[in-house]
Amino acid sequence: QVQLVESGGGLVQSGGSLRLSCAFSGSIFSINVMDWYRQAPGRQRELVATITSGGSVHYADSVKGRFTTSRDDAKNTVYLQMNNLKPEDTAVYYCAAQIRLTWYWGQGTQVTVSS
Repeated sequence: QVQLVESGGGLVQSGGSLRLSCAFSGSIFSINVMDWYRQAPGRQRELVATITSGGSVHYADSVKGRFTTSRDDAKNTVYLQMNNLKPEDTAVYYCAAQIRLTWYWGQGTQVTVSS
């Protein structure tokens, strides 16, 4: 069974950094696309970052220059490095992986940025 387990969320002051991890229970090479989403209370889920099997990365304008996604194939893990965090980055962050035509989701991790 495919599982994605997220970790690394927490409380940080504005301007601080966090690194989220998304550990994958299968072979990372089976993943076509890995997305990071976030959802703040009362708001729609937002696509934050994408990394493809070929290594291409894409970011939402709101995080470009501050967030970086990467993958460690040896650890079957994808990361989201978040720098210069702002209060508006406060949300539950989710990783999602596409394998063939199916999407699998992590459980979410809370990120709270205080001003």
